[in-house]
Amino acid sequence: MRHERLSKLNRRGFLGLAGMGGLCALAPSPLWAMARESGDWPTVTAKIRSYVETRKLASAIAALGWGTDEPEYITAGNLSLESDVAVDRDTLWRQYSMTKPITGMAAMMLIGDGRMTLDQPVADFIPEFAEMRVLTDPGSSLDSVPAKHPITIRNLLTHTAGLGYSIITKGPLLQEYLDQGILPGVVSREPIPGFEGGAEVPPLDEFARRVAALPLIAEPGTQWSYSIALDVMGRVIEVASGMSFGDFLQTRLFDPLGMTSSFFQVPDSEKGRLATNYAVIGGLLIPIDPGDTSIFLDKPAFPFGGAGLVSSARDYDRFLAMLIGNGTLDGEQVMRSETVDLGTSNLLPEGVDLTGTWVAGQGFGAGGRVGLGPRAGTYGWAGAAGTIAAVDRKRGLRAAGYAQYMPSEVYPFQSDFIGWVYADALAQAGEKVAA
Repeated sequence: MRHERLSKLNRRGFLGLAGMGGLCALAPSPLWAMARESGDWPTVTAKIRSYVETRKLASAIAALGWGTDEPEYITAGNLSLESDVAVDRDTLWRQYSMTKPITGMAAMMLIGDGRMTLDQPVADFIPEFAEMRVLTDPGSSLDSVPAKHPITIRNLLTHTAGLGYSIITKGPLLQEYLDQGILPGVVSREPIPGFEGGAEVPPLDEFARRVAALPLIAEPGTQWSYSIALDVMGRVIEVASGMSFGDFLQTRLFDPLGMTSSFFQVPDSEKGRLATNYAVIGGLLIPIDPGDTSIFLDKPAFPFGGAGLVSSARDYDRFLAMLIGNGTLDGEQVMRSETVDLGTSNLLPEGVDLTGTWVAGQGFGAGGRVGLGPRAGTYGWAGAAGTIAAVDRKRGLRAAGYAQYMPSEVYPFQSDFIGWVYADALAQAGEKVAA
């Protein structure tokens, strides 16, 4: 089945960034400067090797860097259990929701250009969003009332628009999403038990119109609800920029940063670099998307701004390094410093309800979680197949972990990764870290 529901996302994985706060608070600023002089990452190395040696994972990589210096790559395993090709910095990984921060920063570029504003109505770009309705009982009915407030750019960036997600949404609205092809991406060419299929996904402009024709699960600006908002943002970017979403990313982000291995459709010539994605069933790794026959070799319905990117550890690190560099990398200014500051700050609407969500007690910026209080300066997100990436702009640290397994919550690889990084960083500085 071409378009499948993505696996249920790992709440603990996304909460992995929360662990940054306690660890960061242990170290005074001078110690971070000391840590940068060491390249020793024993915890990360041991954990990654252990996952592969015990065949929990076919492979894994960490990309760790200070400031905008070249990163260190820690690797283990091969492209698949059957392959003898070792993974490296140029191996291709399905990023899934780690696409969202890239889309979020693309939107911030247009805000920096003056093409749109945070609190501008989405209807200015997609007129069908002008008269939205809100469900009165999302769990059991499609009955709705007129929305009191318009959906804004801020709402799309922070998952406070009231939109749904076929991997999260329940009740009658879920079936409407499936019937309309409002799906978040692709997983496999074959049907996967437990995954509901849906209609063929339409092109991006029609996708956005179909989303606008359906009711919302909450009044815009009132609740945090994980959604297809960053996919819709792709269409806003097209209208605001006058370019296709894919071309905008290529021209304004990928090319200037030298991200030569980032694709929404993996070229046939590059399939030899694509790691196999696995389902973990009964403790065994079952291939659901082999690299050499991957569904990501096919042209997608559109570049999914929420989950469609395939990229290498090297490429994604270039994106993270640009954020650490305040919008500039290797002398190339990609974003204004103030725009990076804004995009990695807390953009949540005042008074939004975060109760019971993955971001309770935290902030949310342009497509990714941001830390508050002692966690200030952190920004990042994770992906459904085990990837996770974050920057700590206050302390000059960037980190990303890559694996390919679903569902991501079956192992704590994703949820523990950031903790391993900070444990090593603090140990490098000679600081005692609590177990």
